[in-house]
This record gives sequence, structure tokens and C-alpha cells, in this order.
Amino acid sequence: MSSGSGAMLSCWKVLEARVRQLRAEGTPETRAKEVQADRPSQGRSSRWAQKLEAEKKVKQRRQEEADQQRQTHSPDFWTLRKEPKIWSRKLAGYLQQSKKGVPKSSEDEQLARVLQAALAKLSSREAGTLSRTKAKAVESQVLVLQQKFQAFFECCVCSGQVPLAHHVLVTHHNSQDKQRVLTLDMYNTVMLGWAREGAFRELVYVFIMLKDAGLSPDLCSYAAALQCMGRRDQDIHTIQRCLQQMTEEGFQPQLLFTDLVLEEEDRAVLLRAVVKAEPAFRPPPQAPNPVNTSVLLKDIYSKEGPVSYPKLHLPLDTLQDLFHQQLHVELSSSVCVQSVEKAPVMTKEVIKARKTLKALRAQWEVELLRVLRETKATLGRQAYDGQPTLYPFLCLLSEGEFVSTLMQVLQVLPAQGEPLIQVAQNLGLRVLNRHLVKQKQVTNHVQKLEQRYSRYLRLLASDTQVAPCLPREYWDSLGPLEAPPQQPWAVAVVLQLGKQLAELLVQAVQMPRSLAARQGSQHSIPVLYHVYSFRSYRQVGILKPHPAFTQLLEIAAEPTLTFETTEVPMLCPPLPWTSLHSGAYLLSSTKLMRATEGTTQHQRLLEHCPPAQLHGALDALTQLGNCAWRVNGRLLDLVLHIFRDKGCMRLGVPPPRSEAPRPAQHQPPPDSTPVHKSELRKELARCLKVAREMHSLRSEALYRLSLAQHLRHRVFWLPHNMDFRGRTYPCPPHFNHLGSDLARALLEFAEGRPLGPHGLDWLKIHLINLTGLKKRDSLRMRLAFADEVMEEILDSADNPLTGRKWWMESDEPWQTLACCMEVAQAVRSPDPAAYVSHLPVHQDGSCNGLQHYAALGRDSVGAASVNLTPSDLPQDVYREVATQVEEFRQQDAKEGLRVAQMLEGFISRKVVKQTVMTVVYGVTRYGGRLQIEKRLRELSDFPQAFVWEASHYLVRQVFKSLQEMFSSTRAIQHWLTESANLISHAGWPVEWVTPLGIPIIQPYHRESKVQVKGGIQSITLTSSVDENQKPNTLKQKNGFPPNFIHSLDSSHMMLTALHCYRVDTYHKGQDRLEVLLEPREAWALSRQSAELGLRHGLPWLLQRRPLLEGLKGLTFVSVHDCFWTHASDVAVMNKVCREQFVHLHSQPILEDLAKFLKKRFCSASSARSLKPSERALVTKLQETLQSLPETGTFELGQVIRSTYFFS
Repeated sequence: MSSGSGAMLSCWKVLEARVRQLRAEGTPETRAKEVQADRPSQGRSSRWAQKLEAEKKVKQRRQEEADQQRQTHSPDFWTLRKEPKIWSRKLAGYLQQSKKGVPKSSEDEQLARVLQAALAKLSSREAGTLSRTKAKAVESQVLVLQQKFQAFFECCVCSGQVPLAHHVLVTHHNSQDKQRVLTLDMYNTVMLGWAREGAFRELVYVFIMLKDAGLSPDLCSYAAALQCMGRRDQDIHTIQRCLQQMTEEGFQPQLLFTDLVLEEEDRAVLLRAVVKAEPAFRPPPQAPNPVNTSVLLKDIYSKEGPVSYPKLHLPLDTLQDLFHQQLHVELSSSVCVQSVEKAPVMTKEVIKARKTLKALRAQWEVELLRVLRETKATLGRQAYDGQPTLYPFLCLLSEGEFVSTLMQVLQVLPAQGEPLIQVAQNLGLRVLNRHLVKQKQVTNHVQKLEQRYSRYLRLLASDTQVAPCLPREYWDSLGPLEAPPQQPWAVAVVLQLGKQLAELLVQAVQMPRSLAARQGSQHSIPVLYHVYSFRSYRQVGILKPHPAFTQLLEIAAEPTLTFETTEVPMLCPPLPWTSLHSGAYLLSSTKLMRATEGTTQHQRLLEHCPPAQLHGALDALTQLGNCAWRVNGRLLDLVLHIFRDKGCMRLGVPPPRSEAPRPAQHQPPPDSTPVHKSELRKELARCLKVAREMHSLRSEALYRLSLAQHLRHRVFWLPHNMDFRGRTYPCPPHFNHLGSDLARALLEFAEGRPLGPHGLDWLKIHLINLTGLKKRDSLRMRLAFADEVMEEILDSADNPLTGRKWWMESDEPWQTLACCMEVAQAVRSPDPAAYVSHLPVHQDGSCNGLQHYAALGRDSVGAASVNLTPSDLPQDVYREVATQVEEFRQQDAKEGLRVAQMLEGFISRKVVKQTVMTVVYGVTRYGGRLQIEKRLRELSDFPQAFVWEASHYLVRQVFKSLQEMFSSTRAIQHWLTESANLISHAGWPVEWVTPLGIPIIQPYHRESKVQVKGGIQSITLTSSVDENQKPNTLKQKNGFPPNFIHSLDSSHMMLTALHCYRVDTYHKGQDRLEVLLEPREAWALSRQSAELGLRHGLPWLLQRRPLLEGLKGLTFVSVHDCFWTHASDVAVMNKVCREQFVHLHSQPILEDLAKFLKKRFCSASSARSLKPSERALVTKLQETLQSLPETGTFELGQVIRSTYFFS
């Protein structure tokens, strides 16, 4: 062969190698063929054909091996271990005897003997050895690894992969080092899986392994064994021996049916087994529902006297139809909503972009399916090797459901990208939630729910007659329904699964390069890129869509948005809250107490809490969720007009990102100085920051308005839950009454009520309150002012965008406009008293946190400042503080202090308001200074060079003023702070119980890190809620005072809600008689009405009060310390609100708190394991708890007569 031919062949070998490499990297086949076309002719080399044929055979053999290996990845080809290695000689002997020449017919008998032998206690020596081994292992086990194993076994059982779970359990049990990570719950989970399949041999293996590991069977272990026996109709002797051993261990058979939450089928087979062994056995009857004994709730749960509860305004047939609509939504797992963005002109470019997206999505779905199957095969093989992989998790949903979920996440990924950790957590939680819904379908829970809910609606429907009853009580009376609560996955598991799916998305989703560059080739490029960026001085991994893909989406401007089921209001009344596991959405799991993912201490406290103790909170949440809503269509049309016309920041309608400021120059000129370049970079960074913020605000508004448009002609409901302090929140995040002025204005009560004789007056007062113009005036003066500006009100209602626009100058412009429209319709109606109003009217607490402090400390001066005492005019604590600070400033200015002189004319109510408001909630001087600095920077004529110095000066004066005005408040704050400081330094997080019985624990701990390694990036989640870490003493002590006050304001709100819901006929009739009077006149009339009613009886009062006909409870909702109801019911709600505040603070709140803290943290059992230094802290804590803050002389009953307490 010539040297030229040799060189040619050498080059060709390189090219051939490159072809193989390209094929391995997924380069299109056409490109590989182009390379093959340049092959040397056969005549040039006599050895070429032989070499080519040899390579062809090698390639063919490798392909066959790959196919064979791919087949062995399938579960059908796995050989799974069943028989374990037993370390205990005695137990191993039992197992060995069962294998010695046992005929098939007597196999069950032999296994029964083995199980009986295993049930017997081990010798004390052998059991001690095993338990010591296990105890030593517990010290070194890794909690995160245990959580992964437990979730793996549970998913295997749920997805029908019990043999795989058994295989992994055996693999780890067979190694003493690996066995240390296994827990009793893991053995029980696998046993339950075998029990449901009736696999007796495998269950016996697991039982023996459990004993071999030095663990003692618990009630769940015996329940699994008995379930298996019940399914197989096991012989009576074996069942009796199992029950006997269970009894010897201290577990009575009745506990199987009282202490365990079982599915219906599991309960039936368990009962079958027990009855076979003990024919006289009967499950204990369902215990009577416990009754709440709280003094505060005595009237709510009293069965004495007549009582009425409000019904919905809809008939039974309508409600049942709405239920089926909501059920369909939740089974679909997502909701598609038309976007309210201005529709693009259907140009050729738009049409082409939409066609391109459609074609790409079809390709992506195919590719995602392929990659998902490959990933499952790989993970399955790793599980076969004994690793707790994600394989069973990827079997929980159908492959189509996984692909659909991934496509939805891709669709909503923002242009600036999203941190990988957030994408992973979002994906993991979506899979978990859909799996939980699917489990309810598998267990026939859906069919049972349909029957139960249909009966429940008879309580709520307007055209049915049912004995008055609270929704929770009525639901419980219909019999048990709850499915066994599904434990949420640990954060590490959620992140691991979500990260795997996110990486799958990055790998599979690609697009042609030609979309990114006109001259680009047909090569594919990734749609998603993994990049790193600095956020808050941390390097964060981000998944970012390719700019070409983002541009394609913008051009296509597709008209739909997709939401998860739990992100959208409900189309039927929520399930009543009956326990911490049951309430709100029909199928989608909702936490009773919302918390950061990974927080477990709240759940544990609630589980150990007596059920009746939570009745007040459960019933209040149910009542709030049962309020029916509708969209204010006329107002929505106006908002959409502005939204589509570039928005208006002044009115809270965010403009599109295209309106964001742009830098004057993108690139500095070549001759720019370093200073000029630095300024240009800062300007560019500022513009980018503003653009991101505008995009975020615009997206939030788009979601809210699109949902409002979607629900325009519907009635809907907002299920509620609470945070760890007991404060309530609606579950749907995008569209609710807790949002901005715009969000609140879009909502109306679905049920209207006639205004009655005084409702129009309350509408007018509410309107003036919203403007913020007459905050210091009396109610009569506000009413008179409303009449004075009636022309402006009517003009705003008739010509909101073309008239004089008086409403736009309001503090709350959109709510003001909604109220203008309502007032206009009412005054123009033939009979205003008969006008049916749907508008919520608000009554706001006057610096509610300080109100609670003043009541706790019986502080007369503080009480007067926050309207706890009767007065002819409302007191304004913010203005009083500003006035006192101004006095301090004047004194300092006379003494020549420069900063005091510079502040002349600049100290106003607005400057100090935020700091005064948040001091009660624990703001520090540093935080207060930042608040004041922000306000000063908003003053254009204040010298900006003095802002830092002036804010330091002012925050000192504000704190000094509050110290003088609210002396008892500061004393109580100090007492709470010092108590929390001692508790946390002794090693505990602070706990307490609210007056309504809700157990509270502060979730502030030292940071811990959960890491998920491997893949495109290792994820590290930093968490401050890990209860295994020591408490964060700074957060514990600073958080206790505000959190305690929040728990009091939530208790007051819940009490008001419950008493508004249950308003007996006499009480409400009496309150309805109260008119818009000054405090003394109103109080006199209230007393007179009460005396007349008591003297002559209810029939006399009914005869003379036609307004009492058809009375029922109030519609009531709240935004923390802002209470809403119909205009006609404001007087009733005001009276209930005041009575419940007095009732709440008539209890020894601080004394009860001190008793609880002393019992919880100072008892001998609590201090037994403490170090000497920690015991000294406990001793000091006892002294602190015994020294309660002194109280003043304020008479609490004055609140009843205070018009401006809530106004």
C-alpha cells in the first residue's frame, strides 16, 4: 500500500471514529451519512473490505448486547431476593426448619409455626445484644437517608412494587452495616404490602427480619399480620397465638380499631381474622364526639335555646351541579384559563409562531416519553442492585401524566429563568399532590365522597330543611369517611424527584438552531440552559429558557394560562374542616396549618392535641370558607381596559415590561472614563432590576385578572387554612380578598342583602373611610361629608374614566370606585332600604396590636390612644406619636441640635406610621430606622444628605414616645422577650397555647442543610425549621412578642366569626335596632332594648320589631384585623366584635401563659436531662414567670361603648 493510501486510510479511521462519536451524541443520521459518502474506493485497499466487515460484526454484537441489557433493565427480567439472612441463631433455626423437605400442602402450617416461634420473645441475653446493636446504630444513622428509604418503601407499596421493596429491605438487612438505617416503620410498610396481597410466606420473612433487627413489633406490625391471615382465612390456632402475643405486649384487640386509621377493606379483613379467633368480639362503638369545654366557646357549643345558622342562597340542585364541576376540575389536576392580555393581530408571523410551537411540542412529548422510559429502566436496574432509587416514584403516575406535568412547567418558566431548587421543589410537589388524588380514586374514596357530600349539601341549600347544626358537626354525624392520612414526603425526597424530572426536561427538550439564528443550521440546540448567577451574594444554579424560545412564546401570544387545582377558587362549598387531615378541597390535600416544606413540629403538636380542643379553629375556618363570592363585572371591565392600555402604576395596574425604563447607552464609548463606565453599568443594572420587577407585577396582575374573567359569571368559594400563629388565609394564592386594593375591589358577596333602614348610611361611611379624608372626624361628620360630595360620588360612578375622577385621589381608589357605584345604585333606587347590596363593608381595628397590649396591661393611657375607651371623636395614635416626637424635636432644636433643626416641618403622621404600627410586632430600631429612611427619601424637598442622620434621630424619638405612651406595653414585651430568651438558651423552641386552644410552636432553629448530589448540579437546601437543630435564640426571643399578639388577634377574629355565624334571634334582633348614633345614645338604646326584651319576653319584641323576620347569622370574612360584612349587618358585627374582645381579655391570659410555660419548661421531667448551666437558666425562667408585669386601672368594659374601637 502506498504512503498516500496509508494516510488516506488513517484519515478515514479518524472520520469513522468521529461518526461513531456523533451518533453517540445524537447527531442526526443525515450528517453521519454525509461523512460516510467520502469513503475511499474498495480498489485502493485490499484490506478495507475485511476491516469494514469486522467492524460491522463488532457493532452488531454490541447492539445485541445493548438490547439484551435494556431488556434486563425491565422489572420482568429481575431476580428479586425474598429469603433474608438472619443474624439471630435462634430465629435462623426457625427459618431453616421451615425449608427442610416440607410438602407443598403443609407449607402454610410450617410457616405458621415459624411465625408463632418468631412472635415469642427472645431470650433476655439475645434480645439485649440486638437492642444494644440497634441503639448504637440509632446514634449514627442519617435522618435524611431514613426518610428516603421510608418514602421508597411506601411508593413501592402504592405502585404495586412490593417485591422490589422486599428485595431492597432484604439486601440491607443482610448487611449489618446497612441494616442500621432500617426502622420499624420500614418493616411495617413492607409487611402491610404483603398483607394486602395475602402473601403469608413473604410476610413471615419480614416479621422474622423485624425481630432479628432487635425491634419489637408494634400495633401496626400485628395489624399487618392479622390482615394477611384474614385475607387467607388462616387457621384459628395461628390467629389466636398472634392475638395472645399481641395482648402480652400490651396491645388489646380493641386498639386495632380505635388507634389505627384503616382503609375500609383493610378494616374488614382485620375484623374477619379477629372474629374467627374470638367469635364474641365486636369492634368498640364509635366514641361520642368530644365537646369543646373552653369558656370562650361556651355559647357556641351550647345546646340550650333557639339557634339559627345562615344557609347559602342557592338551591340543592344547583349546589350538587357545582359539586360535580369542582370534582371534575380536581380529577383533571389543572385548570386552563383564557388570558386577558390584549389579543395580538393574527399576522403571518403570529400564525407561523403558533404552528411552530405546536409542532415542537408534539416532538417534545415524544422525546420526553422516550427519555422517561430510559430513565425508569436505569433507575430500576439500580433498585435491583439494592439502592432506594426513584424508580417507584416514577411509577406513581402514568407516563403521559409525567409528560404533561413537565410540559406545563416548561410553559410557565419565566424569561429570566428560575432557580433549579425551586423548579425541583415545584415538580416534586406536583407529583406528590397528583399521586394523592390518584390514590383516592383507587380506594373508591371519590364515590363515597359523592354520596356524603350530596347529603351534606342539605344543610347548606336554601330549599332544604335540616335541624340547625354546625357544618363540622353535621359532617361528622354522617359517619366516618376519612382515608388514612398520607404522610408527606421529606424535603430531600421531593427535591431529588423534582431534580430528576427537571434534568429529564433539560435533556429531552430541544429546538432547531435556525430558530435562534437566521443563518443557523438544522442542528438541534437545548431549549433550557443550566447557568449560574449571583443572587444576594450567593451563586445560584438557574434553569433558563433560550431567548429564541422566549421570543417565540411572545410572538405566538397564546391565549391560555394553566393553573394547578389548588391555585383556583372552588366552584362549590369547601369540605368542612373536621380534623387536621380533612377539609378545604374535595380531593387535593390541604394543610390545616400552612408551613415551610419540611416543617414537622406543628403537625406533631396538632396530632397530639385533643380533638375537641381544635373545634373552635376548625369551625371558624369552615365558616370563613363557606362565604360565597362573585366578581364585580363592571369594575373588572374598567380594570381590563386600563390593563390592556399599558396599565397605570398610580392605580395599581402594572404596565407591561415594554414600558420599563431603558438605559441611555448599552455600551460605553471607547474613550469613556472608568467612572463613566461604572455609572453606566449601575444604570443598566437598575433598568434590568426595574424590568424584572415590572414583569413580576404584570404576571401577578395577569393571573388575578384572568382568573377574575374566568369566574365572572360564577359563584365561587375560597377555602381557608391558618399559619402557625392561628392567623387565617385563603388557600388560592392569586385571586382572593387578602390582596391589594384592586384585588379586594373585584370581589363581592355572592349573596346580597337589603340595606334596611341604616345600610345606606354605613355604605356612605365606608366610602369616606376608604378615601382616607376624614379619619379624625366622627361617624356623623363622615356621613355629612358623603352627602356634601354626592355629586363627585355619582360622577365617579357614571364616568369613572372620563369624568372628574374624584375616586382616583383616594387612599384605596378601586374600592372607592366600587363603593361609589354601589351608593349610586342605592340612592337612585325607588326604595334604598330595599336595595339588595352585595358590597362588603369593612370595620378596621385601630392599631390592633397595641389594642391587645393595652388590654393585657389594663393601660389607661394606651387604651385611650387606640380607641378602647368611649370618645366623641376617633383617636389617632400615629398622629399623637408624631405630635410628641415634634415636641421632642423642638426642645432639641432650641438646644442647637442640627439634625433637629433640619427636620423642622418634616415630621408627619406618614413618616412615623409604619414604625409605630410595627413596633408592636417586634420591629427593631434598625428596622424602624430603615422604614423612616424610606419615608424621608420620598420627601422631595428634604435634604437627602441628612437622611441617614435624620432617620437615626427620629427612630430614637419614636421609641421614646411609645415608651412614655405605652409603658405597660413595653413591660409586657420585655417579659415575653426575656422568657423566650431563657427558654431558647436552655435548648427549647418557645411553645404556647392560644386562648382558643391552638397549640403554637415557633419554627426558628439554627440552619441545617439538605443536599441532593449528582446530575447537572448538586442542590443544597438551607432550612431553619429542622427541629433536630438547636433553636435560633435571636429569632425565638424577637419573634415571641409579635407572634403571641398575632395569636391573640386571630383568637379575637375567630370568636367574632363564630358568634356572628351563630346569632340567636333575640340577640340579633336587639342589635339590628341600633341606629347610627353617638356612643352614649347607642349604649342607652342597647340597654333599653335588652331590658324591654327581658321584661316582656321574645314574643313582645317580635311583635314590635318587623325587622326580625327571617333573621339568620351574618356573612362574615376578615383580613386579619379588618372585618367584613353586609352594610345592613355592620351594627350587629360591631357589637359582637366588642363583646368578644372584652370576653377574650377577661380571661387571665398572661397568668395562663405563665402556668403553661412553667409546666412545659420548668417541670422536673423537662429539666432532668439538662446541663448544670441550662438548669440555672430554668431556675431563672421560673423566677421570671412568677414576676408578671404589673397591670393598670383601665376598665375593660368600656370597650363595649367605644364606637371607634373598630370603625
